Amino acid sequence: MRSLFDAQFQASRAQPDVSLKARRDRVERLQALLETHLDAWCEAVRTDFGVRSRELTEVADLFVLRAMIGQVRRQLPRWMRPRRVSTPVYLWPASARIRRQPLGVVGVIAPWNYPLQLSFGPALMALAAGNRVMLKPSELTPATSALMARLVHERFASDEFCVINGGAGVAAEFAGLPFDHLFFTGSTAIGRRVAEAAARHLTPTTLELGGKSPCIIDRSADLDAAAVKIAHGKLLNAGQTCIAPDYLLLPRGQEAAFGRAWQAAVARLFPTLPGHRDYAAIISERHHERLQRLLDDARAQGARVVEAAVPDAPQGHHPRQMRPALVFEPGPDGALMREEIFGPILPVLPCDSADEAIALINARPRPLALYWFGQDRGARERVLARTVSGGVTVNDTLMHITHEGLPFGGVGESGWGAYHGETGFLRFTHEKPELLQSRWAMGHLFYPPYGPRLRRLMGLLRRWM
Repeated sequence: MRSLFDAQFQASRAQPDVSLKARRDRVERLQALLETHLDAWCEAVRTDFGVRSRELTEVADLFVLRAMIGQVRRQLPRWMRPRRVSTPVYLWPASARIRRQPLGVVGVIAPWNYPLQLSFGPALMALAAGNRVMLKPSELTPATSALMARLVHERFASDEFCVINGGAGVAAEFAGLPFDHLFFTGSTAIGRRVAEAAARHLTPTTLELGGKSPCIIDRSADLDAAAVKIAHGKLLNAGQTCIAPDYLLLPRGQEAAFGRAWQAAVARLFPTLPGHRDYAAIISERHHERLQRLLDDARAQGARVVEAAVPDAPQGHHPRQMRPALVFEPGPDGALMREEIFGPILPVLPCDSADEAIALINARPRPLALYWFGQDRGARERVLARTVSGGVTVNDTLMHITHEGLPFGGVGESGWGAYHGETGFLRFTHEKPELLQSRWAMGHLFYPPYGPRLRRLMGLLRRWM
């Protein structure tokens, strides 16, 4: 691993100015790597999950990557262009600009839940910014990670882009390399360890973490329409999504109505469950057992657990396909309300007012996403103005991540730094300020020895400033 890093480091220092042609070539090779092997990618992801349909991988991984690649190919010349900056009067007739340069070597540590999107997305933006990239995919998706290593090796020199596979020990060693930037997507607990390892080299980091993303239903909302969108956001990939709605804040008295709307929404999306081919399995037995413990803990604390009333598929189902569940009024101190759920369980907390919902959100660490449903614009603006989150979608879930003009990232315990679109390009770019002095520069007027001339000049300048 260290020899691969050293080769990339030396290559980045030998060629700090990476041309548009070279960057486009790398982006196009990455695109070809994805498109030429679609069947293999979808089969590898299915193998790792146990159940994950090709269509789900197309929608949740490949569609997002295609959108990112398309935008990069269109906008890269503009993003690379030096930006002129206006010059203050006291520096006339000098000129100024900001040159956008690669950082050097970027490390990417990717998670398992969307193994293609969350590996190749950051790598794409780093390559577009002219960097060399080392990628460490998750050990929980061994088939997909092995395919990544093989196909990247076929299309890229190891000093351009390479894949490092291995378990937790390899990941820890990877995080300790002196990258020019380290990008991590994963849990808050592991994110802390990554940040500590990077700090030893003063390596700047982007941490895309998780947390408990709230979903608020206002009294002005259409419950049936909201339930379908909430169910989709919660059950996509069986809830194994960092921006999935983690808990629902509902006007008190609407619990029964929402329960009925939820049941209808789940049946509409997955007519048989478990056993539906588009409903993913939980990634591992350990994660499946953890989710079952969360439900058991909630029941023990007196919460009401309602599982989706949808018939099993006649052909049976994978043992890790977990039936979705609503949990009404879980204990505030239970594990379900402390931990990020990352599964098809939705706690429902009745609230007497919007102010109570806002207070509940603000009492917790700032979330990666926030969702609001309703038609009352004043109520919507009160919630958005009085809460802080990584991103927001109004009257839907998840969709803000698909808008390439919007930066994606967390705040506080849900992460720092953002990417997607030009924000992602700049995340992996050094913006170098350059002042081009003129031969007619008047800087000597500020040289010592100081006297009446300087006082007159300073008085004149105060009128301009």
